[in-house]
Amino acid sequence: MSSPDVVAVGSAVVDHVYSLSNLPEPDGGAFVREHATDVGGVAANVASGLAEFGTETGIVTRLGAEAAPEIEDDLRARGIDCTRVRSGPEESSYTLILRGPDGERMIVAGGQSVPNLRLDDRDIEYAGEASAVFTSAYAPDEAVSRLVRARERGEISTLVFDLAGPLSELEGRGTKPATIDRVLSVADLFVVGAVAARSYFGTEAEATVAALARRDVSRAAVTQGSKGAFLLDGEAVIDVPAFDVDVEDTTGAGDAFTAGLIRSWILEDHSARDAGRFAAAAAALNCTATGARGNLPSESEVRAFVETH
Repeated sequence: MSSPDVVAVGSAVVDHVYSLSNLPEPDGGAFVREHATDVGGVAANVASGLAEFGTETGIVTRLGAEAAPEIEDDLRARGIDCTRVRSGPEESSYTLILRGPDGERMIVAGGQSVPNLRLDDRDIEYAGEASAVFTSAYAPDEAVSRLVRARERGEISTLVFDLAGPLSELEGRGTKPATIDRVLSVADLFVVGAVAARSYFGTEAEATVAALARRDVSRAAVTQGSKGAFLLDGEAVIDVPAFDVDVEDTTGAGDAFTAGLIRSWILEDHSARDAGRFAAAAAALNCTATGARGNLPSESEVRAFVETH
């Protein structure tokens, strides 16, 4: 079985994007200005970003029958290998993305196809031939646990993990805290956002970097949206500022950032500082259009942006 350079394991979903008059407060309301649908999901977004950079990328995911043609056609059109995509009779996983007038958003998820994803020996073989495997805490615990065991046994060479959401959001559908503990001991790159960091580590960004260092995580990224990110490279901590752009939509910015780190830091082995700037530029450019993959840039576009900013 021939595998691409990177295999993404986890969610490929239908995004229902609602542009609202305002993000509602509890017991409040809002008016829908626009509504659109697109393909999203952390694994699909990261795979799409890598494919746009020119990286040969594949995805392992499970789709519901009613949405499988739409999602798979989209992924194939982006050059993503769908050999290990499967579908079932359950409702396809989806997200409701509520976007406010300033580009900030709230995300609600549903559907059972992604929680029903299980990995078999052929999936591990497919992942094992790749240079790197990406997954996130939105993948079901059974799938992430299988990847952790494979990394522990040396069946896959490089594992990138994104703790993409708070523990309360993951309960019953995503990665369990005990498995996240195991991920920390084997991940070659551990990515976590500010909200997820507060939930799992109980700390803010800088303290989270210190907590990761104490656990001997060799490479990590703690992202803070418009405040930038901290990268941990061995004992060194690198402050990566965000680029200032006209933000249309922040949905998918973190996934574009992760794709940039995989491309520049993991695959190309650039310095943490250079990889951080590359990733921050990719995220910034993607924020200038609507949708999780609204303006995914090519590698040359990112390089040009970095040189002029």
